[in-house]
Amino acid sequence: MKHRHVFRSRDLAHARAGIALARVSGVEDTDIALVARPDIEMHGVPNRRKEADTDFMPAALKGALYGGLTGVAIGLVAMAIKPLHFGVVAVAVMAVCGVLVGAWVSSLVGSALPDPIRREFAKEIEAGHVLLLVDADEDLHRLVEPRLVEQGYVALGRAHLAPS
Repeated sequence: MKHRHVFRSRDLAHARAGIALARVSGVEDTDIALVARPDIEMHGVPNRRKEADTDFMPAALKGALYGGLTGVAIGLVAMAIKPLHFGVVAVAVMAVCGVLVGAWVSSLVGSALPDPIRREFAKEIEAGHVLLLVDADEDLHRLVEPRLVEQGYVALGRAHLAPS
């Protein structure tokens, strides 16, 4: 099982050298990414190397769940009020509306949040360091980390997110 390991490099050139070292060490090209301040990324990091995780999907799923539950609750309350004459169909309609609105609003909020790596290592990024992200299983990581550390990269540990 792969886990994301984060290394701090001195600058963009150092990070590029780290990419080459990780690849020579056996890390697949698609398992390497870079994170830096926006001004550094915009001018020096190719799109295929940019880490762009967001909380879009988790937020949309939570929003759909809570929105659906809220819709059902509102529908049941409306059913209980006798003069309104709402039936089971109205509860279903309210649930569907709740799911749609909840997923829509939550996904908008989730997509606006910075990705988990940027939140966790904000101080390193703002200081101008370029983070080298390496997704590797533990055996490969035990091979790659000493090589990177020997070349001046600082191991910041695992990122707290789902493995890619």
